[in-house]
Amino acid sequence: MKILILGAAGMLGRKLLARLAVEGLGGAPVTTAVLHDVVDPAPASPLPFAVECHTGDYAAPGAAAALVAGRPEVIFHLASIVSGEAEARFEEGYRVNLDGTRALFEAIRALPDYRPRVVFASSLAVFGAPCPEVVDDDYLCAPSSSYGVQKAMVELLLADYSRRGFIDGLALRLPTVCVRPGRPNAALSGFLSSIMREPLKGEEAVLPVEEAMRVWIASPRAAVSYLLHAASLDTAPLSARRSLNMPGVSVTVGEQIAALRARAGERVAGLIRHAPDATVARVVGSWPQRFDAARARGLGFVGDVDFAAILDAYIEEELGGRLPAL
Repeated sequence: MKILILGAAGMLGRKLLARLAVEGLGGAPVTTAVLHDVVDPAPASPLPFAVECHTGDYAAPGAAAALVAGRPEVIFHLASIVSGEAEARFEEGYRVNLDGTRALFEAIRALPDYRPRVVFASSLAVFGAPCPEVVDDDYLCAPSSSYGVQKAMVELLLADYSRRGFIDGLALRLPTVCVRPGRPNAALSGFLSSIMREPLKGEEAVLPVEEAMRVWIASPRAAVSYLLHAASLDTAPLSARRSLNMPGVSVTVGEQIAALRARAGERVAGLIRHAPDATVARVVGSWPQRFDAARARGLGFVGDVDFAAILDAYIEEELGGRLPAL
């Protein structure tokens, strides 16, 4: 089985690759992984299958065609300009997030007798205010950011290309992934990870919203599980509706901080400094606070138990179970 991961150098791409090395895909071992990103996506450790690494701009003319020329059976599309950058760099957001994806779909369509499974990492940002208290599977997409619009447009393309038989696609509307390891990125929701991650390293973190803000999140572990499950899922029951709201945990920022305080103590929680940012509050505050995700759950997608479990998983996986000595 040959797979392609776009955005392979990112956090989800790296964790997905590690899981594929251990579990395979749908009960079958991976034979070749083609990895692509704007920076070198080479894995840090040897893997039990062949690896091809490509660095560059997947939205550049001819790039997508070269990546699919080997006909990977499964394509994980994780590449994107993130929310804050898409808002600040309007043209670049559309070029990468929309035009690049359409170029990918067109490159696939140009190959005869080829219909790969495409798993697209969409976002809850396809929704916008005002939202009901609980968003169900029939609620309309009305994004409040350029990033959300771009994700929603790709969802429509994916559904149409699947309907026409060019691809066999699924779009997973991921909750905000938290706690993300590594360095901060330009995502407007990045503070949800930084207010946990930085204090646990003994560093100050900035909170740009009020503690009463409620958010819908999933751990990196759950997000990777969703991608793996989608890659081998029977898509026949989906019919034309190829976008799924993924399970998550509904939690306020204050409840996140309380969980950090309970786990690591007051001195760690005290490293969070409140500095309001109206743009972050407006955009992130427009996203849904809770989903029922009944359709995804009925298809076998399983989420996190609660935020305490998410935090414990981060401490275990990224910190080796050790808390800072403050």
